[in-house]
Amino acid sequence: MSASAGDREPGTLLDNAMEDTIGPTCTGENSKHDAAVCSGNTEIKSRAVVKYSAAPPPTSYALLQEKTDLKLPPANWLRENPQLGSAGTTVLGSSSKSKPFSSFGMAYDFIDCIGDDVDVVSDSENIKKLLKIPYSKSHVSMAVHRVGRTLLLDELDIQELFMRSSQTGDWTWLKEFYQRLIDQKWQRKKKSKEHWYQKAILSKFLYYSINGDGAAEPVSDNLNEGEEENRAAEFSSSWPTAFTSTSSDTEESDAPKQESVPMESKFALGQVTSVPKEQNLPMLFNEGENSQGLRNDFVRNIMWTFEDIHMLVGSNMPIFGGGRYPAVSLRLRDNNKPINILTGIDYWLDNLMCNVPELVMCFHVNGIVQKYEMIKTEDIPHLENSTFSTRVVKDIAQNILSFLKSNCTKEGHTYWLFKASGSDIVKLYDLTTLCEEAEEEKCQNPFTLPVAVLLYKVASNLMLKARQNQKHYGTIRTLLLNCVKLLDQERHPQIIASAHYMLSELFQLDEPPQEDGGESLRAGGSEDSYSDEDGEEEGEAELTEDSDENSSYSSCSRSQDDSKAVAVIRSVGELSVPEKYKSTHQIRPSGPFPVSQNKEERCRHVLSYVLKGIKAVDGSIKKESDLPAADPNTPIPLKYEDRSAAGACAAETGISLLLERAGPLQADQKHPTRSGMIPGSWQHRMKLQLFLKASKAYYVLSDAATNLLKYGRALRYIKLSLQSYDAYCSVSGTLHPQVLQFHSQCLSLCGDIQLMLAQNANNRAAYQEEYSYQTKEDQDILHSLHRESSCQAFNMATDLAMDPEYQLFVSSKCYEAAYELLVSEALTDHDSDQLAPVLKRLGNIRNEMGVFYMNQAAAMQTEKEVKKSVSVVEQEMWKKSFAFFEKGMKDFEAIRDRTNTALLLCNTGRLMRICAQAHCAVSADQSRGEFSPEEALYYNKAIDYYLRAIKALTSRDSHPAVWDSVNWELSTTYFTLATLLQDYAPLSRKAQEQIEREVTEAMMKSLRYCDLQTESARQPLYQYRAATIHHRLASMYHSCFRNQVGDEHLRKQHRSQAELHYSKAVCLFLSLKDAPCELLRTLLERVAFAEFTMAGQSSSAAKLKSLTGAMEIMTETRFAFQMIHKELLEEQLELSEPQPAESADSIDVTSGPSSGLNLQEVMKLIGVFEPSFSFLLLQLIKLMTTMKRKPSNKDEELLKTFKNVYSKLLRAEKTAPLLSRVSLYIELLQQLTPQTESDDRGAHS
Repeated sequence: MSASAGDREPGTLLDNAMEDTIGPTCTGENSKHDAAVCSGNTEIKSRAVVKYSAAPPPTSYALLQEKTDLKLPPANWLRENPQLGSAGTTVLGSSSKSKPFSSFGMAYDFIDCIGDDVDVVSDSENIKKLLKIPYSKSHVSMAVHRVGRTLLLDELDIQELFMRSSQTGDWTWLKEFYQRLIDQKWQRKKKSKEHWYQKAILSKFLYYSINGDGAAEPVSDNLNEGEEENRAAEFSSSWPTAFTSTSSDTEESDAPKQESVPMESKFALGQVTSVPKEQNLPMLFNEGENSQGLRNDFVRNIMWTFEDIHMLVGSNMPIFGGGRYPAVSLRLRDNNKPINILTGIDYWLDNLMCNVPELVMCFHVNGIVQKYEMIKTEDIPHLENSTFSTRVVKDIAQNILSFLKSNCTKEGHTYWLFKASGSDIVKLYDLTTLCEEAEEEKCQNPFTLPVAVLLYKVASNLMLKARQNQKHYGTIRTLLLNCVKLLDQERHPQIIASAHYMLSELFQLDEPPQEDGGESLRAGGSEDSYSDEDGEEEGEAELTEDSDENSSYSSCSRSQDDSKAVAVIRSVGELSVPEKYKSTHQIRPSGPFPVSQNKEERCRHVLSYVLKGIKAVDGSIKKESDLPAADPNTPIPLKYEDRSAAGACAAETGISLLLERAGPLQADQKHPTRSGMIPGSWQHRMKLQLFLKASKAYYVLSDAATNLLKYGRALRYIKLSLQSYDAYCSVSGTLHPQVLQFHSQCLSLCGDIQLMLAQNANNRAAYQEEYSYQTKEDQDILHSLHRESSCQAFNMATDLAMDPEYQLFVSSKCYEAAYELLVSEALTDHDSDQLAPVLKRLGNIRNEMGVFYMNQAAAMQTEKEVKKSVSVVEQEMWKKSFAFFEKGMKDFEAIRDRTNTALLLCNTGRLMRICAQAHCAVSADQSRGEFSPEEALYYNKAIDYYLRAIKALTSRDSHPAVWDSVNWELSTTYFTLATLLQDYAPLSRKAQEQIEREVTEAMMKSLRYCDLQTESARQPLYQYRAATIHHRLASMYHSCFRNQVGDEHLRKQHRSQAELHYSKAVCLFLSLKDAPCELLRTLLERVAFAEFTMAGQSSSAAKLKSLTGAMEIMTETRFAFQMIHKELLEEQLELSEPQPAESADSIDVTSGPSSGLNLQEVMKLIGVFEPSFSFLLLQLIKLMTTMKRKPSNKDEELLKTFKNVYSKLLRAEKTAPLLSRVSLYIELLQQLTPQTESDDRGAHS
């Protein structure tokens, strides 16, 4: 009966390949084998990987002697035998009861494969039945379910189910529909005696064939004993016992068989505590696991790849050793009946699926054994009377899969593939839709729960993978939404709550979405469907254009009888046409996973799922009316209104309670919670997860609102976050370190918000409005939280106060609580990167509070109408400010933040200066008294703090801005100290010389910190200050020189110092170009100094020399007058331009419209300039005319100029406008300096 040599020639290579690679086939090992099955010149690719096997390694079959009577039962008949599995336990060769859920048992065990890797999960018998549809007239009835891209196929024995429906009522609607469909009363078809006879002798034949029972002798092997022992050892080492996973080197051993499968995935509920054993899957079903057929009872589960179709197949075919190969299948045939094509396909597919290379056929006549024949698997398609094309079988498989995938598009729906006996038409119905349309109240689809649980399990499994790859998110969301849609909340709250929690986990809150988030997450966003309906219609249209025969896909051409069918195959012959249904089973996501770049939107999604999850949990505990309900709209009395000592004390108590609530570890709870939950129950664990998720979502919302400067909204969200956390604490027995760290973040953010509210007091009304608003969802969540806790532990921290001081106080307390948490015992072993930011915030808030009290003290000084002694309130302010600055410095020093430490030292220096100003002495007539020792003390303290700040910074490179600021403040303090010492000299306590020394020392130190080199915004200020210092020092030495009597050496020193500082002051004021009055004053003082020097001289030559020098200094005043002239011109131009009425009215006459020129000061200086200039000219004219020596031509020319200038000066109008007088002075001064006239004109222009 074997095929001819010519037919088999292409299979020769396969022969060798099989012998070389087949290994220990169909054992506990996960064996792999790629087979290329040949038929003529075509080749079919088949690969089988045994994922699990409960059978022992195949042992050689017993070769029955000729004439053995199979009608007589062997001694071991119907005894349980692992070699035969369920094939021999009954006369049927398989379980007598239909198993409508057999594929679910496999799917639960190999959850990793479902949804993505595998196209079909089914019993091998169902696969064979489908592939034989075009050849067979028998009826086909199968339930089809979709999970991702995987189809689950199960036999739907209509007759058996209808027998059950009279007891359960489950299928009555289907029974009625079926009767309408075939238009007749259904009758259970009885099986013939011949059928039972054939089953019985097959069972006896298999038991006879088991080696070692003495019933027959085994066939001799080609292997010698040594090889046999080696092979047995090889099998025994890798053969697992039933219901255990295989050894670690197997390809996929993560799906061990278990009597019961835990309901919750490790992902969903394992984070808080492990799942208790008693919470298992079977308890969730109304009927037992066995009666529902949910167990995976197959002897082996095989991953079979047939061409491009990946199938997870369950098989019970007995496999034996013997022959040329280590595995054969055993078949019994009646010699009088030839093998037909259906039997041939059966044998061929069985061997392919189980990776068996050879078939041993035993022929009998009326139960008497005749002979054996061995047939290679690749020769089966060529057997006489049963020749078939393997390529056609491949086309049938591809077409059926494409047909099902194109039309079974909705997850969670039960589809029914039906072909009536003798009919050529195959129809597909959506039983879920039909069930929904049925009128009866009790219309439960028995597949609903198994499907929902499978969707949940696949989603849970993907969730673990999704941690590494977000592409699964869309698929997970679709799976979970469909799971929830299928289940009744009252009956299955646990799965619903867990599914909603997982849905909330899909929205990552702690990391920003990828830039291409919309692209990377496009993996199935529709709730029901995995294919784009529009795309399907297009595909269908294309198909109908290709062939008129395919009218079954076009809804318009369907007959009225098929109106209920989703799709119809008009003729089974179509399935043999290659690629007839190829184009529409591609999975096309109908929309992207809704991940928004907007954080608020993501959080809202999370909170909606959290709320649904909490409601599912609450529904399983007690009814709402049984519980104490809290009204979320009832206002809670605010503590901050009373700013008395009692109010502050209450706030302190509040913060200590806050810390207690955040305490590291509380004793494990043993009593039910407020709502009646038992600690350790699934409700308890789920609520913990949901409360924490809600707290995190509100935290992210608060953070986002803070970034948008919506501080009222931010405070409302952080309040909800802390209320969720409070409820979490009420339910949780222990607080994990990660939770405590998150809580520290919440408190820290709360502190940030309160600080920002204190700093932005102007927008208080807007913040109040934002804070008061609340969505319905937030109210519902708060109501759910109130079932477990009063949620008032953090009220003190989250109330919206109206007093900035109180807000700062609350902010500091929040940071302190966050810090206390991070350094608590519970977190000692956990390195936290939050500690440094919290310390930084603590330092910052203490600085803010220090500045707040310092400013209050400064405001008190300015408000005083009459200078009195320092008040107690002021001193209290100083003490508070100083204490906060000290604490802040310690915080910054703890994290080695030199810059901020320097800033706080700088602020402390400023506080000392305010204290110094407050101690200013006032005389009886309210005028400023002498510089007091208290002032000196505080100014010196300020200097100490500034010097410490500079030391902390070490160099300007560390932080230029802060360095410059400290430098400026230090220079200012020295300058102020020197100025006060000079202007209000404490002569009653110190000698003049000592004061002068101290002034000089302070001025020179101030000068040292004047950074004249670095280009910055402060450079002109430094130049002005340096010029002022030189001017003041020059004035002081000038005064000393005038008043000093006797010590000539000292007088010379004072004179040279005065000259030096006057010249430096003039140079600096000249470079400034915007300080004409100061320049003019300095020059006039310098002229006066020269005049004073001249007064002490006796000889005419010395006097003339001094006067000439004084005149040279006087001519330099032209630069000051040129600047004054320029500013006056600008002023005049501005006044002449038409101005709006309001701006014209606002001009200050004394100072000019825009310039900084003080006209009164100018008039005053001109009042000094004119007589001084006039005096110098007169003295020069007198001396030059009375000189005894003969004057030179140059002297005469000079004298003439002096007389001319003096004449013009005397004749000048005293009442002339200021501008014309200044112009005259410039003209006269320029006449005295003809050699630099051109330069001066350039400057003047």
